[in-house]
Amino acid sequence: MRKHLFIEGKWVEAGEYRPLFSPYSGEQIAEIAYAGAAEVQRALVAAERARPLMARMPAHERAAILERLAALIRERAEECAGIIALEAAKPLKTARLEVERTIATYKFAAEEAKRIHGETIPMDAAPGGEDRVAYTIRQPLGVIAAITPFNFPMNLVAHKVGPALAAGNTLVLKPAGQTPLSALLLAELLQQAGLPAGALNVVTGSGSAIGDLLVTDERVKAVTFTGSPEVGIAIRSKAGLKKVVLELGSNSALIVDQGTDVDGMIARAVTGAFSYAGQVCISIQRIYVHEQLFDEFVGKFVKQTEMLRLGDPLDLQTDLSAVISARDAKRAMEWIADAEKSGAVVATGNRKEGNVVHPTVLLHVDAASSVSCREAFAPIVMINKIASVEEGIRLVNDSRYGLQAGIYTQNIRTAFAAAETLEVGGVMINDIPTFRVDQMPYGGVKESGTGREGVKYAVEELTELKLICFKK
Repeated sequence: MRKHLFIEGKWVEAGEYRPLFSPYSGEQIAEIAYAGAAEVQRALVAAERARPLMARMPAHERAAILERLAALIRERAEECAGIIALEAAKPLKTARLEVERTIATYKFAAEEAKRIHGETIPMDAAPGGEDRVAYTIRQPLGVIAAITPFNFPMNLVAHKVGPALAAGNTLVLKPAGQTPLSALLLAELLQQAGLPAGALNVVTGSGSAIGDLLVTDERVKAVTFTGSPEVGIAIRSKAGLKKVVLELGSNSALIVDQGTDVDGMIARAVTGAFSYAGQVCISIQRIYVHEQLFDEFVGKFVKQTEMLRLGDPLDLQTDLSAVISARDAKRAMEWIADAEKSGAVVATGNRKEGNVVHPTVLLHVDAASSVSCREAFAPIVMINKIASVEEGIRLVNDSRYGLQAGIYTQNIRTAFAAAETLEVGGVMINDIPTFRVDQMPYGGVKESGTGREGVKYAVEELTELKLICFKK
């Protein structure tokens, strides 16, 4: 199966194709086009050419295209889930949930397309402002470069494509190297939904080569990127005065206060730690448990973890499958060994078969260990004992990252104090930090990024505010 580039509404052959392999079985699943500079330029020309058409398109037409897209994904939902499972090794039941969220995200985008508005300004509130009427409008930026990761290959694409099109922009999309198939299917479906040629262009190939061309091109007015802090920081430094939205790394933490009903939340905590093999930006990586509950929590967490079923992502019984590459599997095992050398205790896991890393629980982990202070993006979670919630908050905040955090507590004062003092973009009270629905503002502080996703908030990022003032 040979997959081409999608430029100006046409499938375009590239000068080079490379094999794409299943992370689980290692079998070749497709041949993917590798775009060079000429093809990227062609995509940028197409996006620039379509820009005036999209900017003029009425909101109801943009909304209708996005509604039709959501309906087309619904019709082919099982095919979409199968593609995600195949290219990303995401268990099929989890892939199905991603498809449902993708449909919801495009529906939110369709709704938000009809809600882009400004406000009137009371000009006579300032001396000299009399006899004036002023209001603001939001206008599309133009060409958007969207660079997406492998872990939610349909829904994180939707969080960039949906708001950009809702706002009347055009896009050049560079999907992750391991997961291009779902993005290429999206291009096909958007064409069927009636999107004008050139409004979405999909270029596959080298992230660094394509990314550099997009980030530095003067036609690109904004870059929206989800990926590693290292790449995000490089993008920001090269982007000049372009708008930049960065969703970067995390090592999300959960605090469990005394008095928490452990039985009522343990299954959810295990899901938050090991869903999609921990390859989720807000996956639980660190758990700080009050000393009164520590032994009970660890015992029940380990027991629940050992019930997870490992195997083929296409099997509906599978809870956890391969990590995305052999290199990532090897790194995960090295980080576990590093934590053990520093005094950590392995409660379960610490094995791998092929690229399947067994879900691993580490206790009493040193704060300087990689699994504590860096982003694991693997099925590894650490559980440490704390004497108080204040100690837990201090440990959560002792991080380069700040995407989301969770706290279970029965004390409302503790909940408010945690909400205000945790240095993160989102605090989940009596829930895991892995909670996300697609209309909420989502993004982080520190090295977790800048800007917010969540459709309404992304539309604001991808539009320009203009003031219009009349003198009567």
